[in-house]
Amino acid sequence: MRSVKATFKKQIKDLMKNISVLVQFIIFPVVAFVMTELIARGDDNIPDTMFTTMMAAVFVGMSLIPTVAGIIAEDREKKSLRFLVMAGVKPTSYLLGIGGVIFIASLLPATAFSTIGGFWGVEFWVFMSVMMSGVVASILLGSTIGIFSKNQQAATGLAMPIAMVLGFGPIAAGFNEQVERIFSIFYTQQLNVVIDSFYTISGYHSEIALWQPFAIIWGNVAVLTVLFVLAYTKKGLKG
Repeated sequence: MRSVKATFKKQIKDLMKNISVLVQFIIFPVVAFVMTELIARGDDNIPDTMFTTMMAAVFVGMSLIPTVAGIIAEDREKKSLRFLVMAGVKPTSYLLGIGGVIFIASLLPATAFSTIGGFWGVEFWVFMSVMMSGVVASILLGSTIGIFSKNQQAATGLAMPIAMVLGFGPIAAGFNEQVERIFSIFYTQQLNVVIDSFYTISGYHSEIALWQPFAIIWGNVAVLTVLFVLAYTKKGLKG
């Protein structure tokens, strides 16, 4: 537990110094707010939640995966892990500390997205649950990429194409049924599905069962956990 706390504190300090990463936790809610107020609110043909859903998916997919991968790859490249190991920090504690910081930091933009989308009461808790479930999936995926990458540049090169597909795929799915069917198996797409399910929560008719998107998301988490364990077993966190 002390090792996790030590890594947690270290990562908070590193995060506060990294302006480019901090901006990513702010910019997507800001874009969602501006586009919602300037475009969606004034057009009856555009749902008020449209840009919230888009930017939330982009944040979870495109922002978090490269961030986590870059953090781990940078520590490997700079040999920081060797000093942590010498200080008694186990690799599992290191990963829990990194993931914990990113998870907690993601609560702020998730809450902002919920406020912008007007999700209150039960809808708030459902939205936060699906958002943070997606965050867990992205942390696992980013960690796996970071473990496999020799340096930060390699991590970014591998993470960005994957992140862009997962982040922007749900946007394309909103305009193309075939793309929607393809992306229905990915966790970032389930944000759209959950928000559609709010019609049921509000008393309107919907064919969407709320348990289905969560089943898909945690199915993704299970698969990504297996991939992470395999990557960790093969590569470890040797700096």
